[in-house]
Amino acid sequence: MHARASFVGARLNPFPLCYIAAMNADPDDQPPRGQRHHWRTVKTLLPYLWPAGEPDMKVRVVIALVLLAASKGLTVTIPLIYKEVVASLTRQGGIVGSPAFAIPVFLILGYGIARMLAPSLGELRDMIFAKVGQQALRRVALRVFRHIHALSMRFHLDRRTGGLSRVIERGTQGIDFALRFMIFNIIPTILEIGFVAAMMWGVLDWRYAVATVASIVLYVIFTFGVTERRLKLRREMNRQDTEANTKAVDSLLNYETVKYFNNEEHEARRFDKAMQRYERAAVLNQGSLSLLNTGQVTIISIGLAVVMLMSAYDMASGHHGIDDFVFVNMLLVQLFLPLNFLGFVYREMRQSLIDMEAMFDLLGQPREIEDKPGAEALVTSGGDIVFDNVSFHYKPDRQILFDVSFTVPAGHTVAIVGHSGAGKSTISRLLYRFYDVTGGAIRIDGQNIADVTQTSLRRAIGIVPQDTVLFNDTIGYNIGYGRPEAPFEEVREAARMAAIDDFITSLPMGYDTNVGERGLKVSGGEKQRIAIARTIMKNPPILILDEATSALDTNTEKEIQGALKTISRDRTTLVIAHRLSTVVDANEIIVLEHGRIVERGTHAVLLALPGGLYATMWQRQQEAVAAAEKLETLAADY
Repeated sequence: MHARASFVGARLNPFPLCYIAAMNADPDDQPPRGQRHHWRTVKTLLPYLWPAGEPDMKVRVVIALVLLAASKGLTVTIPLIYKEVVASLTRQGGIVGSPAFAIPVFLILGYGIARMLAPSLGELRDMIFAKVGQQALRRVALRVFRHIHALSMRFHLDRRTGGLSRVIERGTQGIDFALRFMIFNIIPTILEIGFVAAMMWGVLDWRYAVATVASIVLYVIFTFGVTERRLKLRREMNRQDTEANTKAVDSLLNYETVKYFNNEEHEARRFDKAMQRYERAAVLNQGSLSLLNTGQVTIISIGLAVVMLMSAYDMASGHHGIDDFVFVNMLLVQLFLPLNFLGFVYREMRQSLIDMEAMFDLLGQPREIEDKPGAEALVTSGGDIVFDNVSFHYKPDRQILFDVSFTVPAGHTVAIVGHSGAGKSTISRLLYRFYDVTGGAIRIDGQNIADVTQTSLRRAIGIVPQDTVLFNDTIGYNIGYGRPEAPFEEVREAARMAAIDDFITSLPMGYDTNVGERGLKVSGGEKQRIAIARTIMKNPPILILDEATSALDTNTEKEIQGALKTISRDRTTLVIAHRLSTVVDANEIIVLEHGRIVERGTHAVLLALPGGLYATMWQRQQEAVAAAEKLETLAADY
């Protein structure tokens, strides 16, 4: 059962929240998967347990299986040794202490050694196999993690934050459970059933083997049948668990917004409603579990009683001795203990397979943006950018850009301006190739970006975004993220160039100061300077300034502009701006409206256009600035 308070941060590892995305439909909402699908899941997992090119891992698997067989062989031998001890003691017919009485020392010592070795071999098996299992778990998680990063921006924009973390978490837990219990519980128990049936037949007679197997078959049929019905309840419980977790994570990520609108109680009510639905599903699930356990115990008890009555009857008839009666009792009790546990294992294994399928299904999510076969690395000689009749739509019925053409010569600065929704930020996403254009082409130094590797393309571009996202780590780490392998001296030099070194060194912890979740412990201006320093560390030939100062006040904006001019010097720079005052020095300004270029030219040329869109926007912004300054003056005088 999943913990109720599963939304806490520790449960979200190993995937940071800023990279977590969820599919629109939770896998737990899907109809039950068939056995064929389960086998496909197991088949997907097997190569991780028998990795190619790693003979040491294969040797570990073989040794573990040998130890498994040896452990089970000893386990079923223990009742037989005990039978011989009892037979030896009763066969003599002597009295304890008389000369005719002898203690079967070697049998008793053998019994003790067998009882010691059986679990010890099991522990040794677990120890040897642990590296195989943990390595498989790590590699699966790493593959899923890499694949999530490789998925398109479209997938991540459609996310339900927190939902996928549970899919991954349950999937990795499912693999861990499957490895431990399928290999070292289900298979051993099946082996033990076979050994016990054979021993019953060989030592006693066929009737005992048939009665034992019949009890087990009835138990398995009952367990499988009821468990299949319970899976619907379990899926509903998981779905409600995911829903509650999603609401909790979303609320905690937006802590400030909750506080701004004084909606703590509203959030608590939403979370409580989700948890109430989870509670109802969990109660029904527990009720069905209790019913299942009761039925299993009843079948086991009846089977044990029937076989014991058979043995008692044969003993009374003189066909069996007391040693046979003890042997039957001990063998069945020893068998039924793991068999009872097998019911739990089957239920959890069934759920683990569903959880594993959900995680493996992520690997089936198509990568919308793929490198072409044989794609070569981008070679930059200056960073000349050409948009050649570029058209783009997110959906066929929602066209964003229409035949957009412009050039950013190497070392020059071109600004893209326009009202919200004009398509400005889409241009930066297309340049980064988060999406592929639906028409036309984008070229850098004559190379179509669709023909080069994504890694080399993104290595050549740096960005200072409007909403700077910082990792919940130190300032030094966030600046060094631009080039993680760089020494600290270069990190500090980048901070000096971004005019933030003095601020950082004034802090008690300096560069080791933690910025908090999403950088909430530093101001907007400081976050932007960290973003600038991070881009300086990357040292790209092409720079995108995506509304880098639009969220800042006027004074902070002026300070940041100086740092931006420093970083953009001698670089091909594309500026996406809302505040026109930040682009007056651009070599060319392009005005977008409804995805089309409607005006272009320098600041002076665009202001001279009578009734032009740029001139109108400039006039309105200047009036807004004048009104704000007047209010500040009145406030100061008051």
